Amino acid sequence: MAIFLAIYIYIDYRYFDKTLKWADDINQPPPVYVGKYDEIVTPTYKALRHKTLTIQQITQLNQNILWAANAFPAAVLILDKNFIIQWCNRNAKTLLGIDSKKDIGYKIFNLIRWPEFYQYAYKGDWQKPYTTYDERDGRLYHLKFEFTRYSTDNILLLCFDNTQLESLRTTQQDFVANVSHELRTPLTVLTGFLETLRDLPPEAISPEQRVHYEDLMHEQAERMLAIVTDLLTLSTLESTKLANQQSVPIASLIEQAKRQTEVLSKGQHQLSWSINPTLSVSGNAHELSSAITNLLTNAVRYTPANGQIEVFWGLAEDGQAIFSVKDSGLGIAPSDISRITERFYRVDKSRSRASGGTGLGLAITKHIAIRHNAKLMIKSKLNKGSTFSLIFPKENITSL
Repeated sequence: MAIFLAIYIYIDYRYFDKTLKWADDINQPPPVYVGKYDEIVTPTYKALRHKTLTIQQITQLNQNILWAANAFPAAVLILDKNFIIQWCNRNAKTLLGIDSKKDIGYKIFNLIRWPEFYQYAYKGDWQKPYTTYDERDGRLYHLKFEFTRYSTDNILLLCFDNTQLESLRTTQQDFVANVSHELRTPLTVLTGFLETLRDLPPEAISPEQRVHYEDLMHEQAERMLAIVTDLLTLSTLESTKLANQQSVPIASLIEQAKRQTEVLSKGQHQLSWSINPTLSVSGNAHELSSAITNLLTNAVRYTPANGQIEVFWGLAEDGQAIFSVKDSGLGIAPSDISRITERFYRVDKSRSRASGGTGLGLAITKHIAIRHNAKLMIKSKLNKGSTFSLIFPKENITSL
């Protein structure tokens, strides 16, 4: 009995010793068999393993949330109930100048010092976002702030950069106002003449006057039709992809536009043409013809009588294809060059309307250039003339 008891004690000690050694590093798998201690070791290891996996999943989820928050295209800040910054993403520095390494633990109002923002935050009525403008580094930002209380002690603050959206909204408003303004003038003329012809007795107007009124009304109706046609063209260019691409012999398009240019000029300008007859590019012939015609007719309209207009189509030194129209006209101020391709933007409104332009030609030309991977370059000096160029990359050239 003593021998068996000694053996049992020895074996039990060995199992107990294995259990103790495993207890020093319970993340390792337990021994295969530890006798009666299996009833403790096995469920303990299973519970530990389950909690370890749960912790790993939660850790990975938290990491994914942090990555997503950092990738979010807005400033994301977590505040406590006293508006002290607990965490922020990378965009917080871009939009608000708040550094995730230096500014944690500071009140948000120590870093964003706008009285209106302070009042909005402490008021607690956050159903409507707070919007404001902020100028930094020479750029004007339109910012939108949204507060959300997601727990008793924590607040989520989002700051969106609405600069582009605000610019688009302003552009849309300006566009509607410009369209209304451009159409109002011919409509007013039409209405005036129609009222005159309706209210006056037939004998009060001579046949010559009636013909003159009808010619003026027809002219204004044609003007409205041109505006609507150009607007539809712009809409098509913006909403569709370039189709029907083929090798386009630009020289033949220039020849067609040349006749129209000479008719519009009526011999009042000195026109010179330097055209490569074999140079072609890939694209849509109708669109490219429209762009070429727009640049040529603009040069005639804005160049005084006896002025010079030089037209070039050929290769540049870097191998790109260039169509350029250089005139000795009125020129464009530097402040206007960046906006000259906007819809209805006019440097000289009275002269533009008098020349018959719709104010959409350069906007159309710019969109056509973009669709053909080309660039519309504008160089100009006041009272010294302008040069408008369509530059096509080498890969667009189909034949030399």
